[in-house]
Formats: sequence, C-alpha cells, structure tokens
Amino acid sequence: MRKIFSLLLAGALILASSLAFADAKRLTLATGGTSGVYYPLGGAIGQVLSSKSNGALSITAQATGASGENMRLVEAGDVDFAIVQNDVADAAYFGKAPFRTKLENVRAIARLYPEYLHVVSSKDSGVTKIEDFKGKKVSVGARGSGNEVNCRQLFGFYGLDYKNLNPIFLPYGETADQFKDRQLDGFVFTIGTPNPAIQDITTAQEVVFVPLEGAKVDEIVAKFPYLVKDAIPANTYKGQDKAVPTLSVQAILVANKNMSDDVAYALTKTLFENLGDVAKAHNKAAEISIEHAADGVTIPFHPGAAKYLKEKGVLN
Repeated sequence: MRKIFSLLLAGALILASSLAFADAKRLTLATGGTSGVYYPLGGAIGQVLSSKSNGALSITAQATGASGENMRLVEAGDVDFAIVQNDVADAAYFGKAPFRTKLENVRAIARLYPEYLHVVSSKDSGVTKIEDFKGKKVSVGARGSGNEVNCRQLFGFYGLDYKNLNPIFLPYGETADQFKDRQLDGFVFTIGTPNPAIQDITTAQEVVFVPLEGAKVDEIVAKFPYLVKDAIPANTYKGQDKAVPTLSVQAILVANKNMSDDVAYALTKTLFENLGDVAKAHNKAAEISIEHAADGVTIPFHPGAAKYLKEKGVLN
C-alpha cells in the first residue's frame, strides 16, 4: 500500500512539474553575436530566470546583430526583451540618428554593467592615436549595431568619417579572424571586459590600445552624455600593463511595453535575487547590482520593473 502511495505521489509531482512548465510564460531574449558578451550572458540570464522563477518563466536566448537590431526586434514584438546599449536605446526611443523613427514600444527593465570602447590597432599599422586611422581599414562592428553607432559618434571629433577611412562592417568574431590574418589595421569594440576575442588576438600578436583622452573626450561627453570618461583596467589583456583612458556606455535590459506587468515584475525580481547564480554561469554578472539598476537609463521603465525597483529603493 505504501509503495502504491509513493508511486502515486511521485506521479502527481511529475504531473505538477509538467503542468507548471506548460504554464510558464515563454519569452525570447535577444542578445548579440556569438563572440561577444551579450550572447553568453543572455544565455546565463535565460537559464537562471527559467530555473529560479518557480515555473513562471521559460526563456530562450537568441543570437542577433546586437543593440540596433535588438531595439527594432523589441519594438516590433518579434522578441520579448533584449540586451542593448543605453545610448542606442535613447537614440531609438527619441528618434535620433541613426534611427529615422521613434521606437516608442520599448521600455527599460534595468541597467546591467558598463561597456568600454576598445580602440585597437595592429603594431604594424603605425596607428598610435585615433587620427592615424585616416586611410586605414577599420572594423566598426556590424552595420546598425550599437558598436557602429559609437564609431559614428566618435570619429567626427577626430576628423574621420566613412569617406576618409575604409570602414569594414563585421561582428566581433569575424573582426578577430580578419585582424589576426592582417586584413585589418584596427577595430573599435564597445564591449565588456575582458573580451574573449581581444584576449585571443593579444595572445597571437602585439597590438596597440589607442587611448581616448584630453579635450576631445570632454567635447564628446558634452554632446553625448551617455558616454562617460572611463578606463580599461591595467592587465585586462596580455601586454596591456597600464590602464587605457577611454569612454564607456551601459548595457541595459529592455522589454516590449506590452509585456504584462506581472511578467516584467517576475523577470526583474528573479534576476536581481539570483545574481550569484548568473555569475556562476558568466562572470560579467558579478558587475550587475541592484544599487546601480537605474544608472544611465534615460528611457521610461516598464511599470512591472519599476514596481520592483521602487520596492528596493532604487527608484522614487
């Protein structure tokens, strides 16, 4: 009798678990290229949200062309939420270049971590300052990505544009491959540290980390306040024994405004209450904190996310 009861109980638990999974809200998270940070971090976030939400959420991470594409995907409802740069989110929401129309269906969930502009040249190119890129082959990132947006913002202050340098539109992985094959003079990555593609490059060849500093940087920050003066920490990469002055933006999480308040609340709560588990899967999550969850966010918050952040004293 006890054996029969145990079997019935086990069957009931399996059925309950199956029903909970069936009732889970299935969401797609847009990330970035497979060689960047967004894709593996998004996978880690998706796994933790799925396993720690008590059956409320089931997340699938999707590789994409990163921030610019992600904003359009969220706007159209083709994905439910995404990781994007805060400056790209601002430009999209308010209809600034390179966006031709306002993407007003997007709402912020939270800030995740800072991303640094890595301006890198080959030792053989002779490039030691950004102005030296004139006439050179430079990878600016995937067309329409947040990376490319930053290049457009940056180059004009140094007398550069797509007419007097040779822009190559490649994602991170392909950029690394072509750089190692000596097909590029340099590249610009807006990305968290340490970046695996750059780590791979610096183990294979000597490079120059081009600094961004001085009066020009002050002008850039004055015009684009989403870019802040920062520095890539010393010894982040092989051969980089000093901190490199640069600029940074923030990686943030955004969602479609039509996501229900309950789902957005559950998503936000589950993420911030399980950051340790996310960090076990990807070390970048160690830089995510509830204290900085609103930093650099200029677009409206989703009401569900705002409810949780207000409970934690992050928003008024």
